[in-house]
Parts: sequence; structure tokens; C-alpha cells
Amino acid sequence: MQSVLDHKLLVVTGKGGVGKTTIAAALGLLAAREGRRTIVVEVGEESRLPQLFGIAEPRPGVETRLRERLSSISIDPDRALLEWLQVLGGRVSGRVLASSGTFQYFAAAAPGAKELVTMVKIWQLTRGGGRGTRSGNYDLVVLDAPATGHALGLLGSPRTFGAIARVGPIAGQTRQLQELLESPSRSAYLAVALATEMAVTEALELQEGLQSRLGRGLAAVVVNALLPRRFSTEELRAIAALEDGARDATAVRRTRSRTGAAAAMTEAEQRAVRLSAAHAARAAHDRARFQHNQLARLRRRSFDVVGVPFVWGTGLDLDAVSAIATRLERGL
Repeated sequence: MQSVLDHKLLVVTGKGGVGKTTIAAALGLLAAREGRRTIVVEVGEESRLPQLFGIAEPRPGVETRLRERLSSISIDPDRALLEWLQVLGGRVSGRVLASSGTFQYFAAAAPGAKELVTMVKIWQLTRGGGRGTRSGNYDLVVLDAPATGHALGLLGSPRTFGAIARVGPIAGQTRQLQELLESPSRSAYLAVALATEMAVTEALELQEGLQSRLGRGLAAVVVNALLPRRFSTEELRAIAALEDGARDATAVRRTRSRTGAAAAMTEAEQRAVRLSAAHAARAAHDRARFQHNQLARLRRRSFDVVGVPFVWGTGLDLDAVSAIATRLERGL
């Protein structure tokens, strides 16, 4: 059976703020660990992956080697469009073109042009070439795509422009790019979600969008930051009994406090602490139960679901991302 890593292009998307870049980085680490020459593509001005690996932020659009068999590159859609227009404009410098009304007019008059040239650059990486690359010849390109709506616009740009540009170089590239996106053997799509109602709903909408635009579906859904289900049924009964006992003690404390009994106050304070601990345990259980109910929503729709545990700490470092990669290896 073909793994999601056994493709030329792996697209990672989902609701904003669910940890797409972390999962894309973990997939890149996993692929490189398994011997695949891999590049992770970020879309936008920022380049976050080199910082994770302790490397100074590179120039936009230039491949950066992160470690053996793993590289990254950021593609800024505005810059990509400018470079494409430079090719069309011959010797016109980028500075002149960017400051001219022509560039602004074209960008406004051709919605989706930036998305298309961005996707063409990604397609070139799958073929082992393209401006800004050094080694090329990748086994896998992992696209850290924008959030769901923008990602669908990005992936739908070849079909939109394919209906307009029927001849010339851009038409040929667009057709080949469309073939890549529609080919089950060459490309795969992965959703990342938190176990919240909104994020899971967006993953379901992503599936529908992929089906309508590309005739494709999700290979899997990675549910990030899952809390463990810590308590058995018997332990939950004990927590409930603790809550009830502590509430009764609160009434006793109020009665005895009127008499000024210091010992009774001390005992009541201890019971109050136990009540707070019971409430915290109950809240943790309820939140974990809600999360696993959201996983059940996905599984009822026959998705392959991979859970990634919540990582405790002030921030994610390379060791934490590597641990996530190991988790993905078991699930994917």
C-alpha cells in the first residue's frame, strides 16, 4: 500500500492555528529519516523552518539545507509573480517593474495569477529544478499550504487559468501541474486539525473542496494536540465522591467558622483544596472526552485519523518536532 510519503507532492493544510507548519516539519523530518530527499515549502514572506533548525533566516525564494536529505524554501506569491513578469518583460529590472503601474494593474486584473505562478514553482521543485534551487531532484515536496480557503484557491488556480491560457509556455506548465494535482500516485492531501468542532468541520469542508476542484480526497487527517483520557470509570466515581464530600465539608466549615474554631477552618481549607483538585480532574476528563468525540466524527466519515498528543512546554523545539515525526511514522 502506498504511503503518503511515497508521492512527489504532499499538501498539508487545515484551519489556521492548528499546527500545520509543525506537522509539515515533522513530515519532512520523517521522510528524510527514511532516506527520501525532501524539501518543505512554506508559502509567504516568512521562513520559519530554518529558525527551528538553528539556521539564520535565508533570502526569500532560496533553498536552505536544514540537514542531510532535508531542505526548505519559502515562496512569496508577490515575488513569484514579479519574477514571472520579469521573464516576460526581458531586461526590465525587478525594481522598475515592481514600482510601475503595470505590475499593480496586472496583479489586480488577473486574480489568481500569484497563486498560479506559486504552484508552478512548486511543480518545478517536484521535477528537480526551478529558480532558487541548488540540489533539486527531490523525492518528496511537502507543501505547508495556507489555511483551507486560501489553499483551495491555490490548488484550483491551474484549472482557472487553464481555461484562459490555452497556448504558450504557461499553458503547457499549467496542464502538467493540473495532472500532478489530480494524480493519486503522484500527489496526496493531508488535513491538520485540532479536536474542536470548528476545526473538524473545516477538515470536512476541505474534503468536499478537494473533491469538487480536483476529484481528490484526503489521504488522512492529523488531529493535533490531543489530551489523554486519564481516568477509568471507577476513578471517575471516586472523583465524584470526592466532589460531593468536599461540598458537604464546605457547609460544615461555614457553621463552625461562626464559632471561631481554628482547627475546623484548617480542615475545611484542606477539603477545599481537594474540591479544587477534583474539579480540575473533572475538567481535564471532560475536555479529553470532547476531543475524542470529535475524532469519532471524522472516523464516522471513514477518514484515516492520526492523533498527535499535546506537547507540554513553553514552545516547540526540534526534539519535540522529532517526537511528533515518530508518532506520525506509527500512524501513517
